[in-house]
Amino acid sequence: MKEIKAFVKPNRIHEIIEALTDNGFKSMTLSQAEGTGAFKAKGARPSLDFHVTDSPVVKIELVCQNEEAQAAIDIILAHGKTEEPGDGIIYLSNIEDAFQIKTGESLKSHNL
Repeated sequence: MKEIKAFVKPNRIHEIIEALTDNGFKSMTLSQAEGTGAFKAKGARPSLDFHVTDSPVVKIELVCQNEEAQAAIDIILAHGKTEEPGDGIIYLSNIEDAFQIKTGESLKSHNL
C-alpha cells in the first residue's frame, strides 16, 4: 500500500477532490495547514500560531493500493497546477499495513 500526502493551494482543493472521487478515490483526509518555504504567496502573512510567515495550504492524505498510486498522483498534478509559483508538493510513502479499529482486521489485501 502507498500513502500520498499532497500539499496544495486552497483554491485548487475542490477540483482535486472532485477528480479523485470521480476516479474511485473516495476515502481521504483533508487538513488546513500553513506552509513555509522558498515561495511566499501574495497573501502570505505572519502566522497566528507559529513564529514564521506562512502561506495557506490544504493537506490531502490518502492510502491506496500500490498500483493505484500513480493514477492518484497524476490526478493531483493535473488539477493542482496553476500558472503561479508555489503549487505545492506531493509525498509518496510505503505503508506496511493498516487495520480497522472496530475489527482489528488488516486492510493489506483489501481494496481501499
